[in-house]
Amino acid sequence: MADPKGFLNHGREVAETRPVTERVKDWNEVYVPGSLLPIISKQASRCMDCGIPFCHNGCPLGNLIPEWNDYAYREDWAAAQERLHATNNFPEFTGRLCPAPCESACVLGINQAPVTIKNVEVSIIDKAWETGDVAPQIPERLSGKTVAVIGSGPAGLAAAQQLTRAGHTVAVYERADRIGGLLRYGIPEFKMEKRHINRRIEQMRAEGTRFRTGIEIGRDLRATDLKKRYDAIVIAAGATTARDLPVPGRELKGIYQAMEYLPLANKVQEGDYVTTPISAEGKHVVVIGGGDTGADCVGTAHRQGAASVTQLEIMPRPNDERHPTSQPWPTFPMLYKVTSAHEEGGERVYSVSTTHFEGDEDGNVQWLHLTEVEFVDGRPTPKPGTERKIPAQLVTLAMGFTGTDRENGLVEQFGLALDERGNIARDADFHTNVPGVFVAGDAGRGQSLIVWAIAEGRSAARGVDRHLTGASDLPAPIRPTDRSLMV
Repeated sequence: MADPKGFLNHGREVAETRPVTERVKDWNEVYVPGSLLPIISKQASRCMDCGIPFCHNGCPLGNLIPEWNDYAYREDWAAAQERLHATNNFPEFTGRLCPAPCESACVLGINQAPVTIKNVEVSIIDKAWETGDVAPQIPERLSGKTVAVIGSGPAGLAAAQQLTRAGHTVAVYERADRIGGLLRYGIPEFKMEKRHINRRIEQMRAEGTRFRTGIEIGRDLRATDLKKRYDAIVIAAGATTARDLPVPGRELKGIYQAMEYLPLANKVQEGDYVTTPISAEGKHVVVIGGGDTGADCVGTAHRQGAASVTQLEIMPRPNDERHPTSQPWPTFPMLYKVTSAHEEGGERVYSVSTTHFEGDEDGNVQWLHLTEVEFVDGRPTPKPGTERKIPAQLVTLAMGFTGTDRENGLVEQFGLALDERGNIARDADFHTNVPGVFVAGDAGRGQSLIVWAIAEGRSAARGVDRHLTGASDLPAPIRPTDRSLMV
């Protein structure tokens, strides 16, 4: 184990962020480069070797957290990255983007600040890339079987890498012009620089995975034609149908879905645009939705020079600390979270609902009308006399997603069955009702976290491998029916 007294001798320290005045002027990651390594050994030593590591239950990947904490404490980076990669294909993604349900389940967190699991994770993998310990794992022999993966987000990439390493010939189809899915165009550069994706793609290419960009299955290539080409197909197309806000004035110019707004900012960083076609510069920006996607819109608006940024949330403000009965340890609590984007400014307003938008004579949005709400029998109910309006010259809708894309024809062309929530139905092996067609990630689970996406991709890969060969040694960390440890 790590230092037996580590949790007694050392308090929790997290990654140091760059000053707000500096970081809002660029798009680099918000953390001070190299700030973690000097403190990470002490932080890893806080892991208690607690006998029953509930962090394993919090993480759907089954990450071997106490083991790589011990190696990080001893600064045995080669062994640490081996243990890290044993359960997670892309720890540099999760170490930057995951909200860390493992930390919520940390036993130390019962009465102290939990271990900085995410920070240890990202330190290990960044060190591994620096020392050249991350190498392609080329299969010893090929199976002669072919697999198509639709979608190149974390679920699709994880499934593709696992199946390639099992010896199958895998091609990943992505409708965008670059590989990465929402990792590429939904996550701002200041949260994760895209070089992290690029070097993983190169590793996968070296292993034998093939990539086909700019091809949307259902539109550019019929699903039935794809099925004829491959022995198996994995659908990892995500849950990309955004929840809309059907209120008067929604048709006004200047109101966009978050995934219409965020990708353009990323394309500027990729060099596709000099300036973004949708900019917050000099505008009063309103972000509707209080989750991580909303926070990404907030941080993006700051960097584009918004005059003001207001984030609206229909739910009440969460608690600052875990409630012992309604959100007991080791469940994943819904707490008030201050992200790096919120540190940079703006106003957050809770328990409000948009009633309508108001525009100018040219059809541009200018005002957002809202009312305070209270929950009666679980439903938000307007509070009389609380109506007001706020300036809004750019509005982004970040209210979540309702399911996989139905407009491109993929679901209908395959003849896929859906479950009661509108997700693609699958059996215990992630197999759909169509022989040889599997589904992984948000397309089958619904909107979820990056760790669940990777776990789904790994588990679906086992189902595909068993379908193609009759047996499989690939790991399957979760079942399709597994859910987060929440109340």
